[in-house]
Amino acid sequence: MYATDPAISDDNSAFAGNVPDSFRYKDAMVLKRTDRNLSLKIGRVVDMMVAIAVLLAVLPVLALLCCATWLQDGANPIFVHRRIGLGGRSFPCLKIRTMVRDADARLRHLLETDPAAAAEWTRDQKLRCDPRITPFGAFLRKSSLDELPQLLNVIAGHMSLVGPRPIVQGEVARYGRYFRHYCLVRPGITGLWQVSGRNDTSYRRRVAIDTVYSRSKTVLGDLAIIGRTVPALMLSRGSY
Repeated sequence: MYATDPAISDDNSAFAGNVPDSFRYKDAMVLKRTDRNLSLKIGRVVDMMVAIAVLLAVLPVLALLCCATWLQDGANPIFVHRRIGLGGRSFPCLKIRTMVRDADARLRHLLETDPAAAAEWTRDQKLRCDPRITPFGAFLRKSSLDELPQLLNVIAGHMSLVGPRPIVQGEVARYGRYFRHYCLVRPGITGLWQVSGRNDTSYRRRVAIDTVYSRSKTVLGDLAIIGRTVPALMLSRGSY
C-alpha cells in the first residue's frame, strides 16, 4: 500500500523546496521502504513474465501500427533513441515513430526562429503544439501506443514496466544531484510521473516525483501505479 512519508520533505531542505506541499502529502503517496535488492529482483521477474505475455498478445496490433506508420512516408516506423537507464548506462529506447523524417532539422529551425517555442523547449523539453508530429503520430501519442515496442526494452533488461521516464543525456544536468536517485532504478513504460499529470507537470516537479519514486520503490507500489495507469490512459491526461 501507499503511505505518505514526511521524511521526503524533512531530510533534505533543498529537495523540499522543489516539492509543493500538496505533492509531498497528498499526490505523491510515497511507498513504504523495503529491501531494495529484493524488490528489484522480484520486480525483474514480474517484468519479464508480464512483458512477454503482453508482447505476444499485442504483436498483431504492433505490426499494424508499424505498417500504418511506414505507409505515411516510407521511412522506418521504429524510432531508436539513446536514453539513460539503471546505473547511468545508455541504452537504445524503442518507440513507434510519431514524427516526420526530418524532425531534428525542423526542431532546430523552429527553435532558431520562434522565441516562444525556444523558451517552452528550454523549460519543459517538450512542445505542446509540436509541428513535427504527424496526424497518425498524434493519435499514437494520445493513446500511448507508440510505446508498445518498449516491451522489448523491458525483456532485454533496459527498462521496467514501472519507473521514471527514460531521459536523454541532455537532461542529466536538469536533475542535478538528484540524478543519482534516478540511476537507482530502471526507467519504466509507466510510472508515478505518468499518473500524476505527465506533460502537464513541470520539469522540476517531474524530477521531484522521480526522486520520490526511486527512493521508495516496492513491487506492491508498482502494481498500484499500473492500476492507476489504466484510467490515466483512458482520460489521455497530460499526453501530447
